[in-house]
Amino acid sequence: FLRTVYDKIPLPPPHHARGLDRISIHEDKDGNGIYESHQVFVDGLNLATSFAFGRDGLWVLNPPYLLFYPDADQNDIPDGDPEVHLEGFGLEDTHSLANSLRWGPDGWLYGAQGSTVSGRVKGYRSDDEPVTSMGQLIWRYHPERRQYEIFAEGGGNAFGLEIDDKGRIYSGHNGGNTRAFHYPQGGYLRKGFGKHGQLSNPYAFGYLPAMEHHNSPRFTHAFVIYDADLFPSTFHGKLFSVAPLQGEVVQSRMEPLGSTFRSEDEGYLFQSKDRWCRPVDIQVGPDGAIYVADFYEQRIDHASHFQGRVHRDSGRIYRIYPTAKADNVSVPADLDDAILVRWLNHPNKWYRQTAVRLLRERQPSKLIPTLLTMLHEKTNSAALEALWALNQIEPLSDESGISLLDHQDPHVRRWTIRLLCDRKQLTPKIALALAQLARNEPDIEVRAQLACSAKRLNTGECLAIVKGLVHHSDDAKDSRIPLLIWWAIESKADDPRTLAIFCDSEFAQQPVVEEHLLNRIMRRYAQSGSRKDLLSCASLLQSAGQESQTKQYLSGFEAAYQGRSLQALPSELSTAIIDSGGGSFELRLRQGDSSSLKTAMTGISDDQVDATKRAEWITIMSELKHPPAVAPLLSLAISDQTQIRVRLAACGGLQAFESDAI
Repeated sequence: FLRTVYDKIPLPPPHHARGLDRISIHEDKDGNGIYESHQVFVDGLNLATSFAFGRDGLWVLNPPYLLFYPDADQNDIPDGDPEVHLEGFGLEDTHSLANSLRWGPDGWLYGAQGSTVSGRVKGYRSDDEPVTSMGQLIWRYHPERRQYEIFAEGGGNAFGLEIDDKGRIYSGHNGGNTRAFHYPQGGYLRKGFGKHGQLSNPYAFGYLPAMEHHNSPRFTHAFVIYDADLFPSTFHGKLFSVAPLQGEVVQSRMEPLGSTFRSEDEGYLFQSKDRWCRPVDIQVGPDGAIYVADFYEQRIDHASHFQGRVHRDSGRIYRIYPTAKADNVSVPADLDDAILVRWLNHPNKWYRQTAVRLLRERQPSKLIPTLLTMLHEKTNSAALEALWALNQIEPLSDESGISLLDHQDPHVRRWTIRLLCDRKQLTPKIALALAQLARNEPDIEVRAQLACSAKRLNTGECLAIVKGLVHHSDDAKDSRIPLLIWWAIESKADDPRTLAIFCDSEFAQQPVVEEHLLNRIMRRYAQSGSRKDLLSCASLLQSAGQESQTKQYLSGFEAAYQGRSLQALPSELSTAIIDSGGGSFELRLRQGDSSSLKTAMTGISDDQVDATKRAEWITIMSELKHPPAVAPLLSLAISDQTQIRVRLAACGGLQAFESDAI
C-alpha cells in the first residue's frame, strides 16, 4: 500500500508476521552463466530490501529493523536468530523504504532512505532519543559503537547507493535530467519540497542540486561506476544506470565540475524492445562482469502490486561481459593476510573492498608497518586503500595524521581530514594543522571536505578552518563550497565567536564571505527573532565597512522578515537600519515609515505602478494592519477592472482587518 500509517509496529524476526521475502544463494562454479547449486539462507522475511556481508554474518535491512544474522563458521546457514541492532525505519510507503546496505571505506555501514517515509531510528529497545527524519537521505551506522547518524539529506527518491573508488557517496533519482546526486558529508540536497517536506534545518538557506546532465527522461534509481578490469579501459569510471521505464542500461561519462561532477550520456550497455523488461538494480561482480536484475513486469509502478498484479516467476538476472571474456574468477580458499594486502592494489574494486573488510575483521596489527609503507610510498589507489585498512585496524595517531595532511595524493589528504574529524575531538596539534591546511590547500575537493568536517568540530576549531577556507576567492564561484562553509558556520551561530568573525573587516571582505555569507548570517539571526540575535543583527550592520556589505546585510534581513512586522524591533536595530540608509522602500514600509506609507497608499490604486509591487505593498500594509488601507483595498477587491494579481492581494489583505464594510 502507498503512504499508509500503520497502527502497529511489526515484531522483528523470528516473532514477526512471516512474509514471502527470502535471501538465497546461487552458485555458478564453472562460470558458464548457469548456477549449479541453490540454497535459501533465510526466508519468511517481510519487506526486506537489502543485505551486506560483514563481521562474521549477514546484515539485513528489513524495515523497521536492521538485523544481523551471525554465521561465524561461514557455512551459509544462520547460527541462530538475528540480533536486532536498529529500529524505527519508516513503513509509510513500501516503494521508498530504507535500502541499499553497503560498507563504506571508513568501516561504517551505509544505507539510503526513500522520499516518502519517515525515520525515528535508535538502538533496539534502547532509551536513546531517536534520530528523526522525513524523506530522502543517506545514513550510516557503526556496529561496534552502536552509533546511527544521518550522513546527508535530500536528493531524489533515494533508492540505490554507490561509493566510487575515492569513497564519494552517490544515489540516483526518479526524475529526469540527471543521473545522480553527489552527497557531501553533512550536506543538504534538493528534494521535492512541496511533496516531501522541507529540509530539517530551517536555516540551511540553500541546497545542493543534482549533478548536471543534459535533458533525459526519468528515471535512474540504481547505477554503478565501473571500476574493474574485465571490460576495456574505456569503461573505467563510466556510470552505468538502469532505466526501468525504458528497459535499458545507459552508459554515461562523468566530468569534474568544481568540487562535484557533471555527466553526459554516451550510449547504451543494454536495450530491450520487450515492454516487460524492467531493469531495477545493477552491480559489478567479482569477475568484473556487470549484473542486471530485471523485475520483468508488465508495469513497474508500485500502485498495482497490492491488487495482485505481480508476476512472481518472471524475474531474471543478466550477466553482461565482453565477447572475449576472461576465464571464470577463482578465489583462493585460504585468504591469508598477504593475499589481502596484495588485493589492496587490485584493478577490480570488489577485491579492494573485500580486502579492507576482511582486514577490519581480522585486526592483524602485525601488518601496520606494511600498510604504513604502502600508504606513504604508493601514488595510486593502493595508498587510499591502505589508509582505509589501516584506520580500521588502528586509529590514526597525531604523528601519522599530520604527515598524511601533506600527502601528495589529494584523496589521501581528504580522507585523513574526514577520519580525524569523525572523532569530533581534536588534539591541539591536529586542530592547528587543519587550520593551516585550510588556508593553503590547493585541491578543491579537499577544501570541500574541510568545510564538511569543520561542522562536526567545536566552535573554535570550526571557525579556525573557516577563516582559512574563505581566503580561496575562486571558491566563491563553486556550486557547493560556499554552502558547505555556511552550514559549518550556521552550526555555531549561537556562539558569540561566530558573530565576532563577521565583525572582522578582513574576514567580511573576502569574496566568499561577501557574496555568500553576509546575507545568510544576517538572515539567520533575523529569522531567529530572539532579542539576542536581533542585537547581533545591529552589530553586523554597524560593523559593515563598505556599502556592498551593507546591501548584503539588509537583503538578508528583508528575506527573514517577509510576512513579518518590523514594529517591535529593538531600538538598537531600528537605529542601525536607519543609519545604514534604511534599506529598500519595502523595508522602510515594514517599519511603518509615514512617508513610505503615504507613497504606498497612493501607489496601490495606481494602474501605472507595476502589479507585482502593488501586490507586495498591499501585503505589507495588511501585515501592519494600517487602518486607512481598508477603503482602497475594498475598492480594489470588488472591482472587475482591477488587475487579477492586485485583486487577489487585496482580497487576502482584507482578512487582516475587522470592519463592517468588509
